[in-house]
Amino acid sequence: MSKKKDTRGDSETFIRRFHAVSVLVLIAVIGYFVYANTADENARFPFKLGLDLAGGSHLVYEADVSKVETSEVKELMNVLRDVIERRVNIFGVSEPIVQVESSSFVSDTQMERLVVELPGVTDVAQAVEEIGKTPLLEFKLVDQTALQEQASVSTSSATSTGVSLPDPFIDTGLTGRYLTSAALEFAGGNGGQLSNEPIVSIVFNAEGSKLFETITRENTGENLAIFLDGQMISSPRINEPIVGGRAIISGGFTPEEARSLAQNLNFGALPVPITLISTQTVGASLGAEVLQKGIKAGVAGFALVVLFMALYYRLPGLVAGVSLVGYIVLMLVLFKLIPVTLTAAGLAGFVLSLGMAVDANVLVFERMREEYRSGKGSLESARIGFARAWSAIRDGNVTSILSAILLFWFGTSMVKGFALVFGIGVIVSMLSALVITRTLLLALPDARADDDTLLAKLYRSGFMKVK
Repeated sequence: MSKKKDTRGDSETFIRRFHAVSVLVLIAVIGYFVYANTADENARFPFKLGLDLAGGSHLVYEADVSKVETSEVKELMNVLRDVIERRVNIFGVSEPIVQVESSSFVSDTQMERLVVELPGVTDVAQAVEEIGKTPLLEFKLVDQTALQEQASVSTSSATSTGVSLPDPFIDTGLTGRYLTSAALEFAGGNGGQLSNEPIVSIVFNAEGSKLFETITRENTGENLAIFLDGQMISSPRINEPIVGGRAIISGGFTPEEARSLAQNLNFGALPVPITLISTQTVGASLGAEVLQKGIKAGVAGFALVVLFMALYYRLPGLVAGVSLVGYIVLMLVLFKLIPVTLTAAGLAGFVLSLGMAVDANVLVFERMREEYRSGKGSLESARIGFARAWSAIRDGNVTSILSAILLFWFGTSMVKGFALVFGIGVIVSMLSALVITRTLLLALPDARADDDTLLAKLYRSGFMKVK
């Protein structure tokens, strides 16, 4: 009977040690994968560095949504983001980040901003040029009465007397957001246009075509002014309803100007006006310096944590150190595979998570200490310690994850980088403590406090000392 028991015990020991070796091999393989894809400049899975680490330009545009219905603001800002992103990609900027930031949920004033990050572009003037001058195309009806009244009153006298001049142009709601395509053409001399005059032919989408037809049908005989970036370039007369969503823009263009206009409109006409309100440039050398300091801080944090655990808990502390190595390689491979854009704030979150990565181990070891002092062996103490510490580990990590989610949901781009890395770190740290540390501890031989083996002495030095 005892022989069968010993056989079963040997089998369980073999399985535990096989699992431990498998975990160590897996850590080594993942570590090599991270190293190979970091040392090779042309690696398939490089680290994706943010603007503050790689260098580049950070531009903030403010969108004027004062004339837009509140229900349409979100949709138009998404269109604006897509337009700007498409233009940046055309110029070959590497992995640009274009995102919308809104402050409407904390303020009564609707404020929409567009944040554009251009890695590798360290010249602000060049960065603005990469964005390009995407035209704001608008169609407005001309109020002839207001136009005549405005003409009859000189600007100087109106200004001096405080007279408010009427706006002779009426918004129709038809803008470049409804545009499908634009093309350079040459007029055939019809419709009052010069022969071979460069013009831009534009075609609206289905919604824009209906709106254009309604405008021309209800305002036949009136003038429809075409504005480009706030400047009126032509004001043709509506002779009849225009069906099919096709219009002509003429403004005395040269062939180059008309071609450039058509190209810009094809790249995307802005649905709302935007104004550049701030710029920030991070040089490549400064970014490299920040990255090096972040790495040094991470190495120092790792060394201090491992040193503390080893001095305070001895053998279990060394096991926690190995588990921490596994935690680091798992985090690094996730950064590469997801991929996570690493920023200075993200590095700070990673360094902070190094200390929190052993938090679960500390809870387990304190539980183990209680069981070991009561006379139980190291294996049984480990099993009971993990079981009893689980509720505290779970609750602590859930609250941290919820904090990371809230920071990511409501934070700005910089805060989001910290929150994402911190949230991933909490999840991976819990995994490393419950899987790696537990597997390695259970693979060690059983030792009791009254044994005279080296292993028992190591456990005693960590668990039996007076606190």
